[in-house]
Amino acid sequence: MRVVLGVAGASGAAIGLAVAEGLARLGAEIDLVVSKAGERTLVEEIGPDGPARLRALATRTHAIGNIGAAIASGSCPVAGMIVAPCSMRSLAAIAIGLDDNLLTRAASVQLKERRRLVLIARESPLTLAHLRNMTTVTEMGAIVAPPVPAFYLNPVDLQAVVGQIAARAVDLMQLGPPQARAWG
Repeated sequence: MRVVLGVAGASGAAIGLAVAEGLARLGAEIDLVVSKAGERTLVEEIGPDGPARLRALATRTHAIGNIGAAIASGSCPVAGMIVAPCSMRSLAAIAIGLDDNLLTRAASVQLKERRRLVLIARESPLTLAHLRNMTTVTEMGAIVAPPVPAFYLNPVDLQAVVGQIAARAVDLMQLGPPQARAWG
């Protein structure tokens, strides 16, 4: 079980880290690719050790500019990809097939191979361009999952909100038993 995890530069770096933790709990191999803005956001929002904590959970780490990496090819056997968080820049590139870095190329590979692609699209408010790009990637087969808190679960703190959002993203990959708390 191998999953690509992309971390783009949108706010919400803690979600990317929580997704990696969730995938690791399932025993998934993680192919990690982080944008330059994603690296900065990990430091800003998690702390100086944020990038290292994330890399420690990965089986393989790929440089954003390495478009010759295995995950840039459909012949690489992966279950799918999660981009958490997904910036509007990455969303737009995926929507128009602009494979200008490894994160967007790996996402395009998931679409062309008809594999799961979950995008934790992070922005507010949304412009018409954002909405159209979300529609485009959805029509191509991606799942757009904005990081919306499950208030009905009465989360006690921000970590509970982040954990639930990440667990839902991992559950959307359908790799094992559900991790997210269910309404009940």
